[in-house]
Amino acid sequence: MNILLLLIPAALILGGLGLAGFIWALNSSQFEDPEGAAERILIDDHEEAPPEDIYKS
Repeated sequence: MNILLLLIPAALILGGLGLAGFIWALNSSQFEDPEGAAERILIDDHEEAPPEDIYKS
């Protein structure tokens, strides 16, 4: 029963830290563009490939 005196405050502190981290992420615009990163990978850069003769020795 004495372990509850340790576990309850520890759980409350860890929960508070998690909530503080979530609020920080909301305020620092971490969730502003969730679809942008998923669509950005599909965009082709249209860069030319290097010539193949540079890889031959």
